[in-house]
Amino acid sequence: MRKTLQYSLVASLVLGLQASPPEAWAADDAQFIPMATYRVGAYASSGIPWWAGEIDYFRYINEVEGGVNGVKLVWQECETEWNVDRIVECYERLKTGQDGAPTAFFFTHSTPGSYALMEKGAADRIPLIDGGGGRTESTDGSVFPYAFPILMNYYSQASVGINYIAGREGGLDKLKGKKIVTVYHDSAYGRETQAPMKLLAEKYGFENIQIPVADPGNEQSAQWRQVRQIKPDWVFLRTWGVSTPVAIKTAARFGISVERIVGDVWAGSEADVIPAGSAAKGYQALAPFPGGTAFEIHQRLKQYIIDQGKSDLKDTRYFGEVYYNIGLINAAIAVEALRTGQKKFGNRPLNGEEGRWAFEHLDIDAARLKAIGFEGLLAPLKLSCSDHEGGGAARVQQWDGQQWVLVTDWIRADHQLLRPLIEAKSAAYAKEKGITPRNCAAER
Repeated sequence: MRKTLQYSLVASLVLGLQASPPEAWAADDAQFIPMATYRVGAYASSGIPWWAGEIDYFRYINEVEGGVNGVKLVWQECETEWNVDRIVECYERLKTGQDGAPTAFFFTHSTPGSYALMEKGAADRIPLIDGGGGRTESTDGSVFPYAFPILMNYYSQASVGINYIAGREGGLDKLKGKKIVTVYHDSAYGRETQAPMKLLAEKYGFENIQIPVADPGNEQSAQWRQVRQIKPDWVFLRTWGVSTPVAIKTAARFGISVERIVGDVWAGSEADVIPAGSAAKGYQALAPFPGGTAFEIHQRLKQYIIDQGKSDLKDTRYFGEVYYNIGLINAAIAVEALRTGQKKFGNRPLNGEEGRWAFEHLDIDAARLKAIGFEGLLAPLKLSCSDHEGGGAARVQQWDGQQWVLVTDWIRADHQLLRPLIEAKSAAYAKEKGITPRNCAAER
């Protein structure tokens, strides 16, 4: 696994380091951003480019734009190896800010981490942000005011995946009688789509078969032998880290066409397909964060960060890869939320309560996407008290053996179908925890 080995070597150089801008300024005039990273361990091949993208964008905001309306960004990394206990430790260590610079939000970058921190974030009044992940029912901000499964929750991922398959089959009515197998990472992340897949199967009449893969997923012969026996029409692949290239290679070994496999958001990066070699050619995946550098923001970063030797990415060949772009998008959403909050609270650092208000009033429309250089890289995003996801759309990209190629326009989830399921789960959580939901209509 060429790329994993290269990333691991880089990770050994950055473990435990604090990544902060080189300039000096008063900390109480800065906005602190905690970073629970995983640059080492089984998921380093994802984490290293991810945080390079985030840090490059934050550095661009500081050095080229002078901060967010003059407020500089400072950040500190805390290595977790994607371990839940370490994510919680990092949260506790970094939640109070740094030298007077407050914390407006905490990126969990982990669905198990989001589950573990759910009550802590609410008690501390610090928004937990998990782009493309998190606890799906926290989409309902009336019950979960401090949790944001922003951009595309797991129910939306399941719906978009089924909508794409339906398009390939000739329409939603053509799904009746089809066999769709979900091979999933046996974790909170992987199990998150079971409820919506059950609902979608009941509505459209396809057979819903779920097959788990234990973490980290280095051996999957038993699972793919089972898939071969089932002879499915499609496979929805919801693996993560090393389990994805293993899945692709094992599927090929058992004679399963990769062109009938659709990966979800977290099974569609270069780190997933390059180690799989020729077996990955034709593989496709959901892409709310597409790969590539054909976007305006990449030209700006190349001029001011990459070419100036200021990038956190030690090997710039990975500039524009999927996980690098995920980092860019997460950072841009955070910056735009801070700008939104400053319109109400003034051009100063925000605390957690103000950060929650900022995210709930975030509205990145097409014009704003173009202005910040993200046109085509990110779909418009609008959040509210009742909608902490705000997006719910993805394109599909396909691996041609050398690079990802976008093969669809934006495909939207069926929010009308999914919302009652989300509200039922959020209501059950509220009852269990004794929470009185907010009146979001009164907060508009």
